[in-house]
Amino acid sequence: MGKSKSTDKVKVALAQIAPVWFNREATLEKVCISIQDAATQNADLIVFGEALVPGYPFWLELTGAAKFNDDRQKSIQSEYSAQAVQIERGDLDIVCTCAKKNNLAVYLGIIERPKDRTGHSLYCSLVYIDRDGAIKSVHRKLMPTYEERLSWSIGDGHGLVTHALENFTVGGLNCWENWMPLARASLYAQGEDLHVAVWPGNYHNTFDLTPVIAKEARSYAISVSSVLKPSDTVSANLTIDEIANSESDWIANGGSCIAAPDGTWLLEPQIEKEGVFYAELDHQLVRKERQNFDPAGHYSRPDVTQLRVNRERQSTVKFID
Repeated sequence: MGKSKSTDKVKVALAQIAPVWFNREATLEKVCISIQDAATQNADLIVFGEALVPGYPFWLELTGAAKFNDDRQKSIQSEYSAQAVQIERGDLDIVCTCAKKNNLAVYLGIIERPKDRTGHSLYCSLVYIDRDGAIKSVHRKLMPTYEERLSWSIGDGHGLVTHALENFTVGGLNCWENWMPLARASLYAQGEDLHVAVWPGNYHNTFDLTPVIAKEARSYAISVSSVLKPSDTVSANLTIDEIANSESDWIANGGSCIAAPDGTWLLEPQIEKEGVFYAELDHQLVRKERQNFDPAGHYSRPDVTQLRVNRERQSTVKFID
């Protein structure tokens, strides 16, 4: 299967798709279909939205989720946990195999239920899988936002890493982490010149920040959102009436987009449509913009300001055997 002839060029696929609500296995199958489709378009990297598998917890703000010890909220969270991804169990093997078969790198937003934190608490995680089908990083969201804290746990810096993709260095953050200057700076310092921001959905999250990141970093900035209609949730394993019966046409309307290193649109926000969108990125444009500004290079002053990053995976216990 052919790829871009020049290593300066990479083709990216933005998978703005809906989850199969509260269904891990069916959503992962849908992910693989998108990977296969992107491979037919000779893409090098495909990106999926935040918490796509098994879906973003939109019910929290619609159902009084802050009510303490509420049986309904515990029941919803229980099913959400059952459908979450446990990497140690092999839940992502199907995606890894698909990525390797199609020679395609993947950024995938999941709800993770990791064994190293008891196997019951949930984390909003961004997983990078390389073209060989190997999981290279799992970044757990540093700080869940607003009502997300009723469902998700606080992550750590272990996944603040970058990856080589042809001549590009790619890194990624979840949703409002992209507003955190120091989190962005930790990736810039590792040579990031292709920034991936994943979102649960909605234009209002992506339209203003994406070009700002691009121009601040003199990098390409990709924002990828999911979409969700009320009808997408009707036949779920667990139906939440406040969502299924919503009068809104869209619970999440997308907004996936790409900004070039000068802050101009390469792909304007895509709204109220499900699909996979493509663009070719040219590393030469990064090098041209870095001529006058390189935030972690010649336009930095490490003798004056430095950032300290703890990338140790956090745990409540350390065993000495």
